[in-house]
Amino acid sequence: MAKLLVKLQRYFRRKPVRFFTLLALYLAAGSLVFLHSGFAGEPTVSGSQHGPGAGEGPGLPYLGVMQLSRGFKAAATMPEGGRRHGPWFKSTSKEPAERGKAGDYGSTQSRVLRGRSGREKEEDRARYVGCYVDNTRRRTLRGVSFFDYKKMTVFRCQDNCAERYDKHLETAYGSAIFRGCFRRPDNVSIALPVSQLMLNMSVDKCVDFCTEKEYPLSALAGTACRCGFPTTCFTLHEREDEQLCAQKCAGEEFESCGTAEYLLVYQTQVQDNRCMDRRFLPTRAKQLVALASFPGAGNTWARHLIELATGFYTGSYYFDGSLYNKGFKGERDHWRSGRTICIKTHESGQKEIESFDSAILLIRNPYKALMAEFNRKYGGHIGFAAHAHWKGKEWPEFVANYAPWWATHTLDWLRYGKKVLVVHFEDLKRDLFVQLQRMVGLLGIAACEDRLLCVEGQKDGNFKRSGLRKLEYDPYTPEMRKMISGYIKMVDTALKLRNLSGVPDDYYPR
Repeated sequence: MAKLLVKLQRYFRRKPVRFFTLLALYLAAGSLVFLHSGFAGEPTVSGSQHGPGAGEGPGLPYLGVMQLSRGFKAAATMPEGGRRHGPWFKSTSKEPAERGKAGDYGSTQSRVLRGRSGREKEEDRARYVGCYVDNTRRRTLRGVSFFDYKKMTVFRCQDNCAERYDKHLETAYGSAIFRGCFRRPDNVSIALPVSQLMLNMSVDKCVDFCTEKEYPLSALAGTACRCGFPTTCFTLHEREDEQLCAQKCAGEEFESCGTAEYLLVYQTQVQDNRCMDRRFLPTRAKQLVALASFPGAGNTWARHLIELATGFYTGSYYFDGSLYNKGFKGERDHWRSGRTICIKTHESGQKEIESFDSAILLIRNPYKALMAEFNRKYGGHIGFAAHAHWKGKEWPEFVANYAPWWATHTLDWLRYGKKVLVVHFEDLKRDLFVQLQRMVGLLGIAACEDRLLCVEGQKDGNFKRSGLRKLEYDPYTPEMRKMISGYIKMVDTALKLRNLSGVPDDYYPR
């Protein structure tokens, strides 16, 4: 054997060209084998699974104090880079024939595609109802949006409509939102300055008239249609029994059109521009005010409300490019710039908290906040996490890490904050006008009451998740609920010790 190797060595010393030729052939053969094995195996479907977020460590002890570094929380609040894809639009009639032509690789691929389509079918957010002719003279779907998309898709259209309308919470005629039945204001000509007599009155006709006149409110008073804005003369805060407005419309027998004394009010799709202007502070702020919350507690929505109510941009401890593109121009400023009215933060360390002179502390039901942040983490600001994430290991690990943080975040701000105004997310939704007055008061801004009334009509903005895709099951296990209930009691006790109202009753599971 040794003699054979010596002969080969001497041979290739005399013939180096042949040696390198054989070596090249060997490497080429190995590459072909590698490529063949890659094609023969099942292809990987990218984007279908996400691992746990960066920085999420092992589960923490029950009721233990959770010390989180700023890096952990920054990673938790920044948006994910993944893109969501919906199911492919495919013709089922052609699928068997195409599958037969595909051969061995096609059969392997079809198994992968069937598994993928099954998962995506489970995640659909809307149900196809058919194809209809558009009546341009009497259009039911009046709301129109134009986007600079290179290619429109079903899911882009769904997501846009889901942002603008929540059909589970609103009763709508066309694109108008029902506001309620209200007593005729004393100075009706001032409160609702534009009017039109309509003998053949209907909801659509009055809404169309006020939309054409560019008013956000449409009020039906029997045969009179009145248009205007929410003002101190007509606040829309004192609703009456709807039976007082239950007078049939002359032009539509199945609709109510109100009476001369009790007006049936709808909000049109005309934007109330009285509160839409925003700018940076004209002079540098002397004090830094934090808008502090646990992730998922509605911080982005609260920023939207504050910007509309004050007319000034809010800032952020972080930088979120998607929020900047959505109109939060203070997102790019350094949080100490002094050009913004308040600064969003999810931090809960003593050093970070003591950097602020005062704070609005927004608290939300942990069961809702955890689910909202999980959706944001895996689906974006207005998207939803896939069912695979809820059913996989991501959700239990998320709850184990984030539930203690929900408690320590509030406790730390109550302990180290210099001047803290506690606002419960649920109270803000239920009584927006009063709670927003409290928040604006802490910011040192004398907000115009008409501007606050304008905010009520524009309160949702573009950051409200649609109710079209709610989970059909409870993701919380009994062990999770026991742990979270313990944290709720800790926060409730801490609030009451500072002579504040405790957590709302609906924080506890029924």
